[in-house]
Amino acid sequence: MSRRRNLTEQPLSGIVTVLNTPFLGNGDPDIEALRGHVEYAVMAGVDGFLYPAMASEVEFLSRKERLELTAAVVDACGGRVPVIGGASAVPEERIGIVKDLMGIGCDGILVAVPYSDPESYRAAIEEVADAGMDYLMIQDWDAAGYGVPVDLITRLAVDIPAFRCLKIEVVPAGVKYTQVLSAAAEELAGAGKRLQVAGGWAVMHLIDGLDRGVDIFMPTGMHELYVRILRLYREGQRSEAAALFRRILPILTFSNQHLEISICFFKRLLFRQGVFKTDRVRTSERFWDERNRRLADANIDEVLELTKFQI
Repeated sequence: MSRRRNLTEQPLSGIVTVLNTPFLGNGDPDIEALRGHVEYAVMAGVDGFLYPAMASEVEFLSRKERLELTAAVVDACGGRVPVIGGASAVPEERIGIVKDLMGIGCDGILVAVPYSDPESYRAAIEEVADAGMDYLMIQDWDAAGYGVPVDLITRLAVDIPAFRCLKIEVVPAGVKYTQVLSAAAEELAGAGKRLQVAGGWAVMHLIDGLDRGVDIFMPTGMHELYVRILRLYREGQRSEAAALFRRILPILTFSNQHLEISICFFKRLLFRQGVFKTDRVRTSERFWDERNRRLADANIDEVLELTKFQI
């Protein structure tokens, strides 16, 4: 098993792929295809992985499956890039899953805790941090609102040494990126710590996120294209990065209509790329009608054409 990375000394940044879970024709997880996807993404230049998460259909995986699959991701990476283990679960299982993921060598842990009030939220996050990891990423997920209050986030960053990154997935994301980065920088001034910010669902606003100083972007596919956009931007070629991003924006507009459509779309893409043996899902296919399948294939044709020129 590879040595765990110290992400406090080598901070995570760049394109951190949220891996979809491949399934065989009989519905069982396809570990071989998952390992193949890891290899393909590493060769495409991604900077790390998050697994399992919502895009991985984590709620449809048994605890045994999620542990075996995550162990396969860690092993396939072989220490080349970091792996963040997704530990989101019902409260009574959360800490056990955290310890499982740490035990198989994940470099960091992501957890999403539903927000209701500051006291209970703080208690839940502190319980996770007390499990002993060095790098904790908190997922601030709210599909219809603004998520966890900014002042609470900054206080947790001050009080909990392991809390190193916030994955912001709220409406609107851009403003919160700026508010969190600014508030955290002020609160942590002189403490030798910086709170990182990651963007997940808001990869539809990638260039704005880069302009606002977001550290990590967490898409689920199109590895070569995202890597190319980021490299162009970091090399000072913002106009070229934005032009390529505009080429994929119609694809994102289609795929990001809903999480279930996103899962179906990117698994279909990976199937057509030959990475997955099937495009089978465990999530609902209620929005995956015949017209959406045709639209998906048309968009995938565009991805495949664009990818030819980015390798």
